[in-house]
Amino acid sequence: MPQSTPLSTRTHLMLRLLRRSATLLAGVLLLSTGLAQAPPTPPPQKLQKLRIVGGLADLNQYTRNEAPFWTQTLARLSAGKYDADIVPFDRAGVPGADMLRLIQLGVVPFGTALLSSLSARYPQYNAPDLAGLNPDVASVKQSVAAFRPYLENELRTRHRVEVLALYIYPAQVIFCRRALGSMADLAGRRIRVSSATQSDFVSAWGGVPVLTGFGQIMANMASNNTECAISGTLSGYKLGLHEVSTHLHTLPVTWGLAIFGANLAAWDGLPPDLKALLRRELPKLEAAIWTESERETAEGLACSTGAQACAGARAGHMVTVPLSASDERRRQEIFSATVLPRWIARCGVRCADVWNQTIGPARHIPAPGVP
Repeated sequence: MPQSTPLSTRTHLMLRLLRRSATLLAGVLLLSTGLAQAPPTPPPQKLQKLRIVGGLADLNQYTRNEAPFWTQTLARLSAGKYDADIVPFDRAGVPGADMLRLIQLGVVPFGTALLSSLSARYPQYNAPDLAGLNPDVASVKQSVAAFRPYLENELRTRHRVEVLALYIYPAQVIFCRRALGSMADLAGRRIRVSSATQSDFVSAWGGVPVLTGFGQIMANMASNNTECAISGTLSGYKLGLHEVSTHLHTLPVTWGLAIFGANLAAWDGLPPDLKALLRRELPKLEAAIWTESERETAEGLACSTGAQACAGARAGHMVTVPLSASDERRRQEIFSATVLPRWIARCGVRCADVWNQTIGPARHIPAPGVP
């Protein structure tokens, strides 16, 4: 038979096992207590994505500036905290004339509206881009700077829209199918226009304004329904006006201004750091778009006339008609005697007061009395 273990030895082994078990149990209890008392790991912060309606599709304002800012730059500047989706308004199914109202209602929390598209209902907002007012980019900058405080306050208080940026498109000039020596040669010609103020300007030169959309320009020129067309320098070239026209007058009739604004409630609801980021960065985007528009104005002229500065593949051979001294004198007369009074007649006496408090003094052009 095997020899039995002495009692003292067995007791000693049991005590060692008990002490070891107690130590393990204490460790488990300590770990469990620590896990119970440790604060829960916070869930990852949810990415905030803005919804943006931008400017006109296929134009460089949108493709080179707006879209990259919202889809790339915003995420980079916020270290991935904020992002945005953007769609051009002419592909979003949003009529231009309704954009301001949709921003006001919050249907479009952040959107871009052409001031010219609002002119039928709110002619006062088109004041800084009346036809014939700004013969160069320095003039349009001066007009916008003088009018901007009024525009921002009016949109905020009347429409509950916070203006975050003000964009410009390239100069709108005149393309004609036959020889043009000066603006005076427009007399009797049917000329495509896109707004009431362009119509006033053309008729004062003796032309016959024909109001048509951008998409109908080429068909009207081809059918001889119009002999000339007012269009952006680069957009007109891309449309193909240099292929159906022979002469191009370089006087900017208008430029095309657009506001980028936010529904005030949507703006106020943004996180403070996002608001600060947008307040800091959107002026840079605005400046880039203005620079782009100046460059596009020159590029459109170069490509339509076949100058070496053209980067396009289909350079035209149009004849450039520069602004003569007599054209410039007549432009000033027509603006003061026809365009401005007719705008005030559509807009009302209050607009004459607004003009005389903003653009009028800056440009030394007082408003006449309401007819």
